[in-house]
Amino acid sequence: MEGVLNKGKNLTIKFSSIWSVWKRIIVPCIIVLIWQGICLSGMVKAVLLPSPVQVVKAVGVMVNSGEIVTHLLVSIIRVLEGFALAGVLGIGLGLGLGIFPLLFELMDGTIQLLRPIPPIAWLPMAILWFGIEEGSKVFIITLGAFFPIFINVLDGIRQTDQKYVELSKVLGVSKGKFVRKVVIPGALPFILSGLRIGLGYAWMCVVAAELSAGMKGIGFMLTDARSLAQTDKVFVGMLAIGLVGKMMDSILRATEARIIKWRRAFTGV
Repeated sequence: MEGVLNKGKNLTIKFSSIWSVWKRIIVPCIIVLIWQGICLSGMVKAVLLPSPVQVVKAVGVMVNSGEIVTHLLVSIIRVLEGFALAGVLGIGLGLGLGIFPLLFELMDGTIQLLRPIPPIAWLPMAILWFGIEEGSKVFIITLGAFFPIFINVLDGIRQTDQKYVELSKVLGVSKGKFVRKVVIPGALPFILSGLRIGLGYAWMCVVAAELSAGMKGIGFMLTDARSLAQTDKVFVGMLAIGLVGKMMDSILRATEARIIKWRRAFTGV
């Protein structure tokens, strides 16, 4: 009897494991099947919508030639550079404005005036200031990723529970210690959310910047493929951006989970 129960338990665990994998890929599989069906039906010309089979073949060709790897690595480096700068500036300025009310009053109006301007609108000036190569692209990426990070950090600082502020005053806790022990740990979920959103904006900005200027990068590759009507290569570039972006976001999510676990152990909330 015990053997039957153990066998049933093992089958349940195995089915649960299979389902946990399957439920993640079922929607992409359905999309690919519909996509292939549309292409086979002849409803759309191949030049407008290449089939999944054509895209897979293009992946093989571009990987073997090194084309996709070369352009993707250039874009990844640009994204990491711009994202790192945006993270330092966004977190630093967000902490500064959130902790010091006078600084917030001095700078908030200017920041809110600049925030609605699309990063790509800065591209002509960025090219004039930094040229058409790395400087202008990193500037656009930094600008695009900065505001989501900054706003989330600022909101995280400003949501600190007022009872903790009052308690620290009663106990005579120094402002520096209060910020280190209470404010920053409490703002961590907001900071990490801002970083994840900023990373998405960084990828959008690098493609936009490379579409407009430069001779390397995934955006340039997309422009070149479009001009030659190589839509299969366009799809390969888009999928490459999606996959790399998902991998980078997964790293941030794993980091977020570990930090949140540490925060709960550290603060008890």
